[in-house]
Amino acid sequence: MRYLIVDGHSVIFSWPELRTLHVRRMVLARDELIKTLTQHQDASGVRVIAVFDGQGAKFSQETAEGGIQIFYSAATQTADQIIERLVAKYGHEHEITVATSDLLERQTTAAFGAYTVSTDGLRELIAEAQSHLLRELKSHRKKDPGEIKPPVRHGRPQSRPQTSQIADQLQKKLPRNHP
Repeated sequence: MRYLIVDGHSVIFSWPELRTLHVRRMVLARDELIKTLTQHQDASGVRVIAVFDGQGAKFSQETAEGGIQIFYSAATQTADQIIERLVAKYGHEHEITVATSDLLERQTTAAFGAYTVSTDGLRELIAEAQSHLLRELKSHRKKDPGEIKPPVRHGRPQSRPQTSQIADQLQKKLPRNHP
């Protein structure tokens, strides 16, 4: 399995559009990054983990809508420490890439066996995956030009039958002794 571990705040402070959102409100930048990473996971098939420095009393984890995992460090630790522990524990079992602008973090995680990429490199990876997905979709459309279209009556698409209409039609087709 391939994983991409992203140092969330490193990306937020490296990408100008996210840094601008962060100035307005930190959660806006974080949500936008999570949305972008979710789209990347969908486009690339690589499992994405975002790690943020937290302020709470203890470490927390959640799964965002769309399936990426999000880790928040406790106030007494850093996102870098969580990233290093993840790579040290799982680096020998999985292909892991770490995205951060922190050179020392890149060197440390590389020593544990991870590939590393800068935050600018992450932007390129995301754009490349999106471009690849679009090419695949175009190729698929060329191979199967038979697009499914709704039936047309009187020049307008017919609406889909409601569930109750479908149930009524099925009832009419079933034998009378059927419950």
